[in-house]
Order: sequence, then structure tokens, then C-alpha cells
Amino acid sequence: MFFCSLNRTFVPMFFLSALFSALLALSADTIRTEQIEEVVVTSNSARQRVQSVQAGAEQLQLKDLKATPSLFGENDVMRAIQLLPGVKSESDASSSFQVRGGTAAQNLILYDHAPVYNVGHLAGLFSAFNDDALGSATLYKGLLPAQYGGASSAVLDLTGRTGNKHDWHGGASIGLLSAKGTIEGPIVKDKASFLVTARRTYLDAFLKLTDDFKNNTLYFYDINAKLDWTLGQHDQLFLSFFTGYDRTALEDMIDIRWSNLASSLKWLHHFRGGSHAQTTLLYSGYLTDNGIDIFGMNIWFNGHIRQGSLRQDFHIDLGKHQLDAGFFSTLMNVKSAEWRFVTKHVKEQRRAWENAVWLNGIFHLTDRLTASAGLRADLFSPLGGSLYYDIEENGDIGWYYNYGKNQIVKTHVTLEPRASLNYQFSILNSPFSIKLAYARTSQNIHALRNQNTSTPFDRYTLSSNIVKPEIADQVSLGIFAATPDQAYDVSLEGYYRKVDNVLDYRDGKSFSSEIEIERLILPGEGKGYGVELALRKNTGKLTGWLAYTLSWSKTRIPGVNGSRWYDANNDRRHDISLVAMYRLGKRWMLNGTWVFNTGQAFTAPSGKYQIEDNWIYYYAERNGYRAPDYHRMDISAVWTKRYRRSTHEWVFSIYNLYNRYNPYLINFEDSENGARTKAKQYSLFGIVPSVAFNIKF
Repeated sequence: MFFCSLNRTFVPMFFLSALFSALLALSADTIRTEQIEEVVVTSNSARQRVQSVQAGAEQLQLKDLKATPSLFGENDVMRAIQLLPGVKSESDASSSFQVRGGTAAQNLILYDHAPVYNVGHLAGLFSAFNDDALGSATLYKGLLPAQYGGASSAVLDLTGRTGNKHDWHGGASIGLLSAKGTIEGPIVKDKASFLVTARRTYLDAFLKLTDDFKNNTLYFYDINAKLDWTLGQHDQLFLSFFTGYDRTALEDMIDIRWSNLASSLKWLHHFRGGSHAQTTLLYSGYLTDNGIDIFGMNIWFNGHIRQGSLRQDFHIDLGKHQLDAGFFSTLMNVKSAEWRFVTKHVKEQRRAWENAVWLNGIFHLTDRLTASAGLRADLFSPLGGSLYYDIEENGDIGWYYNYGKNQIVKTHVTLEPRASLNYQFSILNSPFSIKLAYARTSQNIHALRNQNTSTPFDRYTLSSNIVKPEIADQVSLGIFAATPDQAYDVSLEGYYRKVDNVLDYRDGKSFSSEIEIERLILPGEGKGYGVELALRKNTGKLTGWLAYTLSWSKTRIPGVNGSRWYDANNDRRHDISLVAMYRLGKRWMLNGTWVFNTGQAFTAPSGKYQIEDNWIYYYAERNGYRAPDYHRMDISAVWTKRYRRSTHEWVFSIYNLYNRYNPYLINFEDSENGARTKAKQYSLFGIVPSVAFNIKF
């Protein structure tokens, strides 16, 4: 007899919960203002939202995003982004986000143009980005200008803040679990400056004081640095650096480590009339290194993504019109996985060369009609030096190919047209606009994961002789309006998104079934569609916004789920975010958020049968079940006092005010005799109060 019920279990030690998803996946498989210098616009008034020709773009006001309530007293821009329309959190307390039916793995995160592949610390509880290091952020929800590529869902473009060239400034913050500091100032006054921020958690110091957890390790750190040198009237150099490191170790049983490195060297040259050119050298690296010795398993796993790139941008100001052109070239080295199972040692590692050229223009055709149009050509070439193969229908390798080192195995050529129209008009002095947009984008770095959330156990692979680039086509239509005084603005936008060559696991396959990742996967198609509504209040003591998204996300892969359409893991029908910020006098700011979303789809066994002493689960439908709905309220109060030479700030916050135990993981467990199966819900947090102190000088 098969019986399924839902039990709820709260895990008070959050770091154990953060490990649980990775352990579960692996063990189951094994057992079985404008800154002219950097050409970045950060202002985002209501009128600009109406007038901008770029549909689906959110030029984020970091000041407002930082004012939202924080977890553990830590401002987190990544988590605040999840409150925007069309954007969803990947899971409870996760820094990763999903956009318009895409997954977090289909997003591209750029920090000063360098890609960052794991944007979370402590399994996503903290963002990888220190908000004190950020100068601006723009989120493109799939409808990208031609300058951007490499993502089939969304691009988040972050620009690091430059240091003050005139005076010295600094700051420090002490929160519930971490501390950070910032220092900036001139190297050569009015000519060169630097900025350095650093952050580290001290949770490991608390663990050393306990008898039960003194042999455990749990910490992260990150460092941001930026140099800005004015070479002359028309030229500047920027050197940007970011690194982050995590380690989580549970006595002698598990040791998980991952790190990020992103650096760029940019030369900016201004021409007369507002035109400019940027030449950028980039390096990006992501590394994961994990070991497990538990339940009779002795496993070591690692993987990496490494990229070295050259990017050239040209911006030509033609008065009413603007042109952007450029090219990009990068060498990639991706280790999908390297394992040691006791005496077995295997790995899969490949290299590729990717090139892209683009041209994009913004044209003011009439006083009311503005158009943006562009074309990007992407050429992706997997390189020899490692094995390639053909895969038969049953997943076995049919033939091996051994190409010479640096020999081009195959070149995937993708043409990506982009277009957007904005028609503006007014009703009773209120500005209105209608926006229509289309974009094709592609992605050549693919991620596979067993769970719905990002973990250090994710496997990455490149497009190859048989794996094609993911290609997404998206169209959107929206209406935008603001009141005459811009105190309020509203937007209603619908979209349809189709993706070809999406990858999912074959039935019966998962993370560690084989080292050859192409034996685990099947290609298919995905689609997402929905409507986004946003209402913003921009002035007065009370400001904030309401965002509602109604959406569907589905996948169909031949050979999976009977080749029928099924709900994707990230399909959530309703998503609501309510954000309020209230200025109470000169010193107090009160903030609150409430979020709700429909529970995620997941796969559950429909029945089971016994073979000898083993119970075998039977799955009739992929993602045929729903987790409970998710909702949570967070509040904070910020007290600020300015002194002659410094500013002091106390931040009091409560995460999950009414102590809702939201689903983080759902696992299936058998009774002792195997006759009954229960679905057990694991929750990451109940109510979490926190306090932080900040000082700036």
C-alpha cells in the first residue's frame, strides 16, 4: 500500500538545512544621478519608466532596494530584486532569482562586465555582492539590447562604485552574523582614486564556543576593489576586482567549498559630441570543491568555469539618434565534474571559443515614436583536446571523437535580432506609452541540477557537437502611465517566451549517474507566458510599490513524461510583492514587505513496488504535485543620526514576522516496514530578529 502525507519539520540550525539539499541530491544518486566616467545612468524616475524605449528593463534605484528589510541585518540587493514584477525568488532566503519563467541558471550576472556564476554565500542566504561596493544595477528581463548576450532568460548588469577623488571616506557595519568595512579616497587628488570593501561572517567563531559544533566550519568572505585613473581630458582607466569564498565543513563528514573571481581592466575614451569607446579585458572564474564521507560514501567532487575575454564597445551619439556597436571574444574552460569514488577517478572537461558582434540603434522617429533595433551574431566553437561522442537513444555512447587540441569541433552560428517600439501620448497631462518588443537570445553554458535551487553540486556543460545552444524568443506588449506630478506610475505588461534546446534529465537519471553529462540529458522545448502589473508610489512620506505576476512555465522533452508538456520546476501561478517605506521624522525610516507565491511544482512518486528487499518508486508524471503556498512578512526600522564627521545607523529587522514555516525541501521517507511513504517538508527559517550597526565617515 502506498500512502503519502505531508509533515513539517523546522530545522533551527540553518547551516544544516542549507547543506541538506546538496546531501540529499548526492546521497540519493550514489546510493542509487549619472556617472559620466563610467557611462552609467542610475536615475529611474516615473517619467523615465514611461519614456524609455527598452521594454522589460528595470534601472534599479539602489537606495530604495537597500531600504527593504534585511535578513540577519544584512542589506541584500539580490534579494530586493526578487520583489520586482516578473522576478521570483529561487527558494526561501535564496539570493538567486528567476525571471519570466526562466531558471536562475538561464540568467547572466555581470559585475563590471565580468560574469559571476554563483551569486550566493552560505547556500544563498547571503548575496555574493556587498551593497557598499555597488554603483548601479540594471535588470533586463529577456528583452535585451544587442550589446548583451549569453543568457536565455535575463541579464543583471552591475557596475561597481568608484572611489572619491577628493576626500577620504569609510564605513563599517556589524550585523548578526557578519561584519564589513569600506575605505575609499584619492591616490592622486582629483586624478586617481580607489575603493575597497571587505566582508566576512564570524559564525564560525560562535561554533568554536559550543561543545556540539566546535569541530565544524562555516564562513564566507568577499572583497571588492576598484581603481579609477583619469589619464587626460578624454581618457580613463578602471581596474575592478571581486572575489568571494565559502567553506562549510561538518566535522569529518562533509567539506564544501566554492569561490568566485571576477576582474576587469577597462580603458574608456570620450570623443567630442558625447560619443565614446570602451576596451575591456575580462577574467572570470568559478570553482567548487566538495568532499563527503557519510553513510558509507567516500566521494570527492569538483568543477569549474573559467573565462578570459576581450570586449570592445563603441557608442556613437548622432544627436536625436544613437548607435552602439562592438565585438566580444572569449575562451572558456569548463570542467563539468571530476569525481573520486573510493578508487574510481573520472572527469569531464572541455574548452570552447565564443565570438560575437553586434549593432544596436535607438531612433527617435517622431515626437511620439521611438524605436530600438539591433542584431547580434554569436559564433560558438567547442574545441578539441578532450573526448566528444555520439549518444544513442538509450543514453549509451555510440561513437567517440578525439579531436586535436584547439581544433574546432563545430561552430554554432546564431543570429539574434532585437527590436523595441515606444509610442508616447498624454491623457489629461498624464504621460502614457505603449511598448512592443521582440528579442532572440542564446546561451551556450548549460547548468543541470537535481533540486530547484542552486547548490555547489550543480553541473555545467558547454554546447558541443550534439548539445545545441539554448535559443529563446520573447515578445512583450505593455502600457505604462504616470500622474502629471510623477507621484504615481503604473505598468501592465504581457509576455510570451519560447525556448528551444532546453535540457533536462532523462527519466531515471540524475547528478551522478554518469560522468558524461550528455548521457544524462535530453533536449526539448520550453515556454513561459504571463502578465505583470506594477503600481508605484514615488513621493511623500510613504513610498513603495505593489507587484503582481500571473505566469505559466512549461517544458516538453521527447522521452520525458511521455513526451507531454509538464509544469517546469519554477512554475508558480501567482506572485505578489508589496513593499512600503515610511519616513517617520528625521531619524527613523520604517520598512515592510509582504510576499506571496504559489507553491512550486515538484515530482512525487505515484506508487511503489517491491523487488526482493528493495522498494522501487514509480513516477507517473514529472512535476505533477505542488508544494504548499509560500508567504512571508518582513519589517525593519532604521535609526539614523548625522554627526559633524560621521553618520551612525542602527538597523532593527524581523524576517518572517508571523513565523510562517515555508517549504524549503520536500523529501519522501518510508516507514520501517516500507508499507507507508510520507512526504516531509523541511523549513529553513521561522521568525528571525536581527540588529546591525553601521557607521560612515
